[in-house]
Amino acid sequence: MKFILFFLIFITSWPTMSQWFQAQGSSVIRNSDKQAAKSQATQNALKKALLVAGASVSSVQQVVNGLLTQNELNIRASGNVRSVEIVDETFQGNTINITIRADIISQQKQCFASDYRKKLLLTKSQIMHREQANIGEIYQLDQNIIEKLSEQIKQNSRFADINLTVQSKTKFSLFNQGLTNQQLKDLVMSLANLTASHYVLFSEINDLSFDNVVQNSWQFWQADKFERNFSITIYVYDGENGELVFEKNYHDFARWNYAKRKKIDVSSATFWHSEYGLMLEKTLNNVMTDIDDNIMCLPTRGKIINVAGNKILINLGSRQGVKIGDEFSLLHTNNFVDNNGQTYAGFNVSAYKVKVTQVSQQTARAVTLDDTLLGNIQIDDIAVRY
Repeated sequence: MKFILFFLIFITSWPTMSQWFQAQGSSVIRNSDKQAAKSQATQNALKKALLVAGASVSSVQQVVNGLLTQNELNIRASGNVRSVEIVDETFQGNTINITIRADIISQQKQCFASDYRKKLLLTKSQIMHREQANIGEIYQLDQNIIEKLSEQIKQNSRFADINLTVQSKTKFSLFNQGLTNQQLKDLVMSLANLTASHYVLFSEINDLSFDNVVQNSWQFWQADKFERNFSITIYVYDGENGELVFEKNYHDFARWNYAKRKKIDVSSATFWHSEYGLMLEKTLNNVMTDIDDNIMCLPTRGKIINVAGNKILINLGSRQGVKIGDEFSLLHTNNFVDNNGQTYAGFNVSAYKVKVTQVSQQTARAVTLDDTLLGNIQIDDIAVRY
């Protein structure tokens, strides 16, 4: 029997993302009070789902409070849970087991996820109006701008770990401009899976045009110098489900100190030390800061790449901040497709918890807390800190 749970959500101004998590909770039936046990088991399951989703709570009452009636569970939530369904209910002696499926919003102020760096895949940018690049023949700016952003992130980012920079163009702009949402999701998930990345960054250079006003008309002996615009839109997607987690447009301008017919090497130090190049550097620094702020509390999920008895190997290591003694919960990926053909990310929370015993740069070995054999855990399942 399926119980639908309704929530009053207090909307916050922080960027959020939601995903479905399935978890099981149990409770002992005391004094024949099945309803109280059912309520407790449901709260236990929801607390487990909240923890693996990245919520930082000391007790489930901070997020959920309510009473289970005959047909529904009325709950008040504070911005963490969008909706919940009870999908299964079983009795074993005097114990009740409840399986729930919750749509959980990750809030970005309290989180464990900030302890770890996220693997970020950068892809080549796209100049949307290539005719604007004619002056200076700066057609290579789509590649160089991402290389510079990669350098900024490597040197200054606290939460992003550059996994790879793709030098060839993708079909992102084609799908993005065509509003083909499912194809875009498929592209993101394919790239993330191919490169073992948590998040994928795309960008579009929207404006490289010139202002029409001459800046030094009174200096008749010099060549005319104009202000040149720069506008770029940044998109960051979750590689697990293909959903957009951050989007922002940046716009600035600076003096173009070159003759109209001069071909410019946009990879040279001379260009990046010019007024226009310094403006680009400042813009990219703002991009890096915003990326950090927006991925800080997003989940850092490690994929299981080997299973043996009670031991697993995950593709997170010291480079991402994993340390010996860190504990993880294990999840089964359970993506599903709605009636409109849209794919959504889902996770089934397993009963297993593991502790890290060995760490290398890119991987970590972990064992179950009670030496239990990992019976149904498979390669490509997920490890997430709770």
